[in-house]
Amino acid sequence: MTFEDINAAKKDIRRRMEGATEILHQEFGGLRTGRAATSLLEPVVVQAYGSEMPMNQVGTVSAPEPRLLTVQVWDKSLIHAVEKAILESGLGLNPATEGQIVRVPIPILTEERRTELAKVAGKYAEEARIAVRNVRRHAMDDLKKAEKDGDISQDALHEYNKEVQDLTDEFIRKIDESLANKEEEIMQV
Repeated sequence: MTFEDINAAKKDIRRRMEGATEILHQEFGGLRTGRAATSLLEPVVVQAYGSEMPMNQVGTVSAPEPRLLTVQVWDKSLIHAVEKAILESGLGLNPATEGQIVRVPIPILTEERRTELAKVAGKYAEEARIAVRNVRRHAMDDLKKAEKDGDISQDALHEYNKEVQDLTDEFIRKIDESLANKEEEIMQV
């Protein structure tokens, strides 16, 4: 294994771990916190033109007020499809149509619902931790194979293992911080 191979492997490991945390942030964006955020409707897909399309490809999503989202639907024929997609999204939202605008009031969260959302956030964070650990495991396996094949020395193996573990610890810490922030946001009344 050359120096360039090792550096490329390190970059790949970091990229894959960053991907896991990026997915976590997208999932957190879909969790309702009692305040209107356009990211809430990002995971919602609309049946339009014979296929499934993301909400932001059929209209403009905005948050004009702290407890209200609006979707300015571009094609009048899709208004009912947008309304249906929001209703069936599992987010517990009840849209109302006014012309080409779909208004989505954000209801106040109950204490029970806040606790439930915090648990969901914890589940998402654990999935991200598992993804990061899987990246670490694959990297460690590759290093062991390289050492077994005689590509790297035992000392180099220990050094690279430590670097991979440090990177893993860094990303786990980022995930834990993101979870703590999201839980605080959810529990805030």
